[in-house]
Amino acid sequence: MKKSLFLTLSFAGVAWIVKVIEIIYGISFSSYGIHPGKFIGLSGILFAPFLHGDFLHLFSNTAPLVLLGTFMLYLYPSSSKVVLPAVYILGGLGVWIFARPSVHIGASGLIYGLFGFILFSGIIRRDPAPMALSLIAVFLYGGMVWGVLPVQNDVSFESHLSSAVIGAFLAFPMRKKDPPPRSDFDDESEEIYDSEWMNEDR
Repeated sequence: MKKSLFLTLSFAGVAWIVKVIEIIYGISFSSYGIHPGKFIGLSGILFAPFLHGDFLHLFSNTAPLVLLGTFMLYLYPSSSKVVLPAVYILGGLGVWIFARPSVHIGASGLIYGLFGFILFSGIIRRDPAPMALSLIAVFLYGGMVWGVLPVQNDVSFESHLSSAVIGAFLAFPMRKKDPPPRSDFDDESEEIYDSEWMNEDR
């Protein structure tokens, strides 16, 4: 868990460092975001998650990103190797192909991708822990469900929708990876069952 938390905090920390540099030097790196349909805007796929319009934008993204990112790495270590790059790259590429002509920045696409994967993994695997985690993220992130709809002109719903669809889709092929860890209760139950079976066999 500590390693997963460290990696996620490090990622979020870079975004905070970038914003602090912008404030100190009175500059903006927003132009390095995703410019849909423009060849030069492809580089924004890599940079956009680290760029935010203001501290409020960054702050609102940090809590759900750290929460979902940490538990994604912890609960699904094998799946993370596929899901995280896919959500990061393909989600950004979807914005570049389909989004409105504007500059798209922020880590919210990653958040929605993680949310989609964790939620649908919980449903497919019938595991209540990921579903509960997703609901906590919804609580922290406010109107998260509505973020995939074009309800606000200054919000990149395309990023949210693209990444959420990718995350949800990957939950199915990844369903057999990273089985939930066995609890002490399970181990004790199995020992009791084996003991009773041996006694009956005698």
